[in-house]
Amino acid sequence: MGKSIRDLMTENPRTVGANQTVIEAAQAMRDDDVGLVPVVEGDRLVGTLTDRDIAIRVVAEGQDPRSTTVREVASTDLVTVDPQQELGEALRLMAQHQVRRLPVVEEDGRLVGIVAQADVARHGDDSQTGQVVEAISQ
Repeated sequence: MGKSIRDLMTENPRTVGANQTVIEAAQAMRDDDVGLVPVVEGDRLVGTLTDRDIAIRVVAEGQDPRSTTVREVASTDLVTVDPQQELGEALRLMAQHQVRRLPVVEEDGRLVGIVAQADVARHGDDSQTGQVVEAISQ
């Protein structure tokens, strides 16, 4: 394939701080029309929060999104990819971990982008993209 993650990632994604409220994170998702926001402390990635996390860990549990902090419900078991890696590595990680989005992180932990399944679909070949979508959906 030859394309690096840096070639196809979305740079400088909107982030939320770990101490912000879930309602602020949800509003950021709405405003940017995204289903995931990286959670940062400074410029270091410390977690991710998805629309599904909000539905399952906040709403379904009866928590108040106005007082619940992102830190309380964000996923911290992160799967990330380096911007220098090739598209094939992102495909492998997405399939292996059944995720649709990967934070792109430099070696020092600094968040530099997000690579999503849609990015892969635009830049990968149809066969590989189909395999990844199938693996994620299982």
